[in-house]
Amino acid sequence: MKKTLITTAIAVASTLSATSQAQAEELTISCGAVGAELTLCQEGVRDWEEKTGHSVDVVSTPNSSTERLSLYQQILSANSSDIDVMQIDVVWPGLLANHLLDLKEVLGDDAAAGHFDTIVTNNTIDDRLVAMPWFTDAGVLYYREDLLEKYGHDVPKTWQELTEIAREIKDAERAEGQDGMQGYVFQGRSYEGLTVNALEWVASFGGGTVVEADGEISINNEHAAEALDLAASWIGDISPNGVLNYTEEEARGVFQSGGAVFMRNWPYAWALAQSEDSDVRGKVGVTQLPAGGENGQSAAGLGGWNLAVSRYSEHPELAADLVAFLTGEEEQKRRAIQASYNPTIDALYQDDEVLEAVPFFGTLYDTFVNAVARPSAPTGDAYGRVSNAFFSTSHDVLSGTKDGTQAVADLEDELARLKRRNW
Repeated sequence: MKKTLITTAIAVASTLSATSQAQAEELTISCGAVGAELTLCQEGVRDWEEKTGHSVDVVSTPNSSTERLSLYQQILSANSSDIDVMQIDVVWPGLLANHLLDLKEVLGDDAAAGHFDTIVTNNTIDDRLVAMPWFTDAGVLYYREDLLEKYGHDVPKTWQELTEIAREIKDAERAEGQDGMQGYVFQGRSYEGLTVNALEWVASFGGGTVVEADGEISINNEHAAEALDLAASWIGDISPNGVLNYTEEEARGVFQSGGAVFMRNWPYAWALAQSEDSDVRGKVGVTQLPAGGENGQSAAGLGGWNLAVSRYSEHPELAADLVAFLTGEEEQKRRAIQASYNPTIDALYQDDEVLEAVPFFGTLYDTFVNAVARPSAPTGDAYGRVSNAFFSTSHDVLSGTKDGTQAVADLEDELARLKRRNW
């Protein structure tokens, strides 16, 4: 039934565009900056072009999500039609909603049928579906199966266990001549990626989600401080000092070249780690992130991206048709198999071909469904400033300029000032 509804939505949209366009038109889309993500989008766009006869210009945007959001805000604030379809982060619908087309008006009320309800709800602002789910994400732990087996260790269940195991294996490997071996790499640069990493640490220790669903500021607590202090202890020990400037790709580069025991990253890194030119091909396992101590629990930050249509597009119906195609079941299946991008369509997690390509989609299904959201909903338009304050404060702790206790107290004060301005 779900598949039928999705297929119907695409068919209806295709009919709309075919009847409303007397000649071939050109659209623009922002759907990736570099690497496999950009290539996959370009391939999907070419398929749509062949089916419809229209053309699409894939425009380049910054790889940094922070910089990309700034660019989008500039374009949309100017009511510009420069970009018809935009790839938007899971935390942006509330920020950009006023500038985005209600996709239900074009694709119908069942446009998002079959997609994860949580993401559809996230993308629905004032009963307007302002973005279609494209792929979802949750943080996962990559580990070297061969090294854990070599040194007789099971996969760590807590961050403390990871710290000890990473240190032991790093030291032993260096003693055997692997001078560049690191214990753990993650996203430590002062940017949105650190917000997700730090949220995972804090939430796993029972320290809350910085700002709770009711708007209460919860960050100033001993569990949050403990989590940040533990992360700070990694720098110069199991993690290189350079991790303070790592994004996803820097961390992946170190791990994929065989230079780290553990890595926190998104699921996309799986296909790359298993590629023919990977130094760790066949040596990697994936599991849920560790818990924060015996009484803690694993907490994976919710990520993912969506496709939205600008209200200022000169071809809104055609743009919506492109979105429906790229987010449809066939295209999401292709992206999952080729590059391990997590589908947003529930049925694909029971698809044998998808599970053969990415086995952990089945074993970590609950992790993806129950991921921890960043506090974008309760903080609204202020989320960008809230996130900036959180990742900047977390970076201060990692770099040693503050300890956890001081940092969470200072952050509470800063967030309280933001809240007084109505978030």
